Amino acid sequence: MSKTLPYRPCVGMMLVNTGGHVFVGQRLDNKVEAWQMPQGGIDDGEEPRDTALRELAEETGIAAHLVDIIAQTENELFYDLPDDLIGKIWGGKYRGQRQIWFLMRFTGTDKDVNIATSHQEFREWRWVEPQELPELIVPFKKKLYRDILSEFADLI
Repeated sequence: MSKTLPYRPCVGMMLVNTGGHVFVGQRLDNKVEAWQMPQGGIDDGEEPRDTALRELAEETGIAAHLVDIIAQTENELFYDLPDDLIGKIWGGKYRGQRQIWFLMRFTGTDKDVNIATSHQEFREWRWVEPQELPELIVPFKKKLYRDILSEFADLI
């Protein structure tokens, strides 16, 4: 059943500060001690770049003028949900996500970050070393995060 479901079209944002650290947030809806980079679904008719800037503002409070988009992944990256989550999230319509990732340089200050938005997804946030990312994310996204790091490594 799950293999016949499509992937949800999404974007992800690797937001890097001037010190080379990456923004991560701890999701409100996850009881597991896991941190992730901002991400979100592409609305019908929306361009991925526009989605990335919208989702960044919705999840972090960071306005578009405070970031420079450095790069985007050459191809979409995929991850599958674990079997116990398929059918329980996103209305049961998807088996996982297909994502276009954007590397963004944050030009603001920590005062420009406000996770208490009307679309709040994170309860906490922090900056981390890029190589820490795979150890902070939920297990089923570890390969995805390694792939993102590999693709953006020379640009961070």
